[in-house]
Amino acid sequence: QVQLVESGGGLVQAGGSLRLSCTASGRTFSSYAMGWFRQAPGKEREFVATIARIGGITNYADSVKGRFTISRDFAKKTVYLQMNSLKPEDTAVYFCAAELGDWGTSDATKYDYWGQGTQVTVSS
Repeated sequence: QVQLVESGGGLVQAGGSLRLSCTASGRTFSSYAMGWFRQAPGKEREFVATIARIGGITNYADSVKGRFTISRDFAKKTVYLQMNSLKPEDTAVYFCAAELGDWGTSDATKYDYWGQGTQVTVSS
């Protein structure tokens, strides 16, 4: 069992930055690939980024590539999403998720555990 708790969301102006954190409970953090997804009002949940179980290997949605960076700290059992050059269209609830696998995937249905989400609002 893994519990995930996100933090770091908030209100920021366009062009600004935020860093989201997702801290996992339990002893098996290193068994999971991790992902970030987001859901804007009236829209479906969409893939943002993944990082492999062992770290280092990442994948990004085209819409955030070059602006967002996913990373993980095994000692702190935490995965981060550094978001730079934020745009109003990045406004959404951001969720982290854990997949019992090696590489991560953009398919939300493959993930085993989800956090409750943190709101990110980017004003123009």
